[in-house]
Amino acid sequence: MSTLTSPTAAPSWPHCTHGADPVTDPVGCRGIQVIGHTACLAHLDDADRTTYLAGLTPGANIDHRGTPFTEDLLNELLVALADPTTQHPHLGDAWFNRARFSGTAPFMSTRFSGVAQFGEARFSGDAWFGGAQFSGDAWFGGARFAGAAGFERAQFSGDAQFADVRFSSDVEFVDARISGAAGFSWTHFSGVSHFNRARFSGDAWFGRAQFSGHADFGGAEFLAAGQWGPVVCTQEVDLSGAVFGAPVTLEIAASAVSCVRTRFESTATLRVRRAEVDLGYAVLAAPVALTAHPAPFTTGTGVVDEGLLTGPDRVRVTSVQGVDAAHLVLTDTDLSECLFSGAFHLDQLRLEGRTTLAPTPTGFHRRGIALIRWTRRRTLAEEHHWRAHSAGQPSGPADAPPEPRRWRNGPDHGDPARTPDPDDVAALYRQLRKAFEDGKNEPGAADFYYGECEMRRHDRTGTPKTERHLLWAYWLLSGYGLRASRALGWLAAAMLTTILLLMAFGLPASSPKQEATGTIPAGGGKVTFVIDKQDPKNPVKDRFTAKRFDKALSVTLNSVVFRSSGQDLTTAGTYIEMTSRILEPALLALAVLAIRGRIKR
Repeated sequence: MSTLTSPTAAPSWPHCTHGADPVTDPVGCRGIQVIGHTACLAHLDDADRTTYLAGLTPGANIDHRGTPFTEDLLNELLVALADPTTQHPHLGDAWFNRARFSGTAPFMSTRFSGVAQFGEARFSGDAWFGGAQFSGDAWFGGARFAGAAGFERAQFSGDAQFADVRFSSDVEFVDARISGAAGFSWTHFSGVSHFNRARFSGDAWFGRAQFSGHADFGGAEFLAAGQWGPVVCTQEVDLSGAVFGAPVTLEIAASAVSCVRTRFESTATLRVRRAEVDLGYAVLAAPVALTAHPAPFTTGTGVVDEGLLTGPDRVRVTSVQGVDAAHLVLTDTDLSECLFSGAFHLDQLRLEGRTTLAPTPTGFHRRGIALIRWTRRRTLAEEHHWRAHSAGQPSGPADAPPEPRRWRNGPDHGDPARTPDPDDVAALYRQLRKAFEDGKNEPGAADFYYGECEMRRHDRTGTPKTERHLLWAYWLLSGYGLRASRALGWLAAAMLTTILLLMAFGLPASSPKQEATGTIPAGGGKVTFVIDKQDPKNPVKDRFTAKRFDKALSVTLNSVVFRSSGQDLTTAGTYIEMTSRILEPALLALAVLAIRGRIKR
């Protein structure tokens, strides 16, 4: 941060002292004395001023530090310095430190051949430097612009220093060219800031810059910047179409950050706070990491003030559409509203830290006469949009927060051509599932496998009917092998049914007894016995007793583990046991598989 000169202090140069008063203003006018005179340019008499201006030639060095300029006086000075060939003012070294400009300051197309010094200058009206050419360094540190400031198409061949400047209205650096270092540290932009298509060939310092309005850097080129920020913006920092040519770290605290079609020619790290980030169609030529910074940024002078921001302390990524995700790393981000459709290599996307995704709607919902409850899992925004469209949900206000009991509407809600199909969403789930698996996040991958199966189950165009029926059964029995409670519930129901059927039809009234029958020959001799066993028979009454329940339970438990109970059964009981020994172990296996999928890491 630059150190401003006290407004009551006497300047270091010989000054005019016009209007000095021992009580109210002992210093008087702070304008530097014109050579050969004791007054500044503003307070010279008319004849002396005319003589001075007539002696100026294009390209002359001028020194008017601290001088108060009216619009007419400034125009007289610039006309005196106009190049007869171009009709534009041409200055050599120009010293306007602490000068005061009332009215409009028309420096359009002015050429500064030497150093241009406007440090701590005050512009009460609009200041126009559009098309100006600064051949040397341009210094505006500590300047104050009360009106609009225009530097569009300005060319800075040296450094351009705007540290600790206050722009109280809109400012434009559209198509500006800065060949040296650009310093905007501690600068405060109160209005809309336009840096569209500006080119920064050297370092671009925006540390602790504050944007109270929209900050538009669309199409800007940062060819050598290695550090950008930290900046604070109450609205959106728009980097759409911008180019970063060197390895760079961006630190931004804002309401929104747009990186649509932004091009990162080298590695980049985006440390963001509080913002909604749109990475749609960004071009990543090297690895790019987007990280939700956990605490306010700090610099060598302390913590960066985020008092201008009032939004939630989280980073929400709204789109990675059209991005080659093989180079993208997202850390601690909220992806609950992120659009993935159209992205490339999603299976290579790296999701680190705490990744938040949209949950399913809460509570019970009526479907016809039945009450249903959605399985709690993490879902993609595209599934929300398709389900909201399929359910015919009405459109709500665009800026309304999502309702926990409803599927979230998409940006093109109601337009079937722009709403993703289940087949498209299934492919997204499949690729992102692999990304979770490669990151050793098996529980996270399980939710995406569930989502993939859900979309295939509802896909009537890309999934064959037989496969959809199998998926329905798989979902009903075990939640695609991921819902242990469902599989255990079916297992308990199957075992209870088996027990009841065995008690009713499978267990005989009593254990069949062996009988030996034979015939004794009349004349004596060898006796032959035939040993036979009675067929098991169901009891006529008292089928549901504690004793029969105990036997049925034993048979059922043995069936679950493929073991024979050794219990005598009726013919119906034999078939019941056979069915149980096929079905119930399968349900047990599904339950074990679901538990394993949830706890494996």
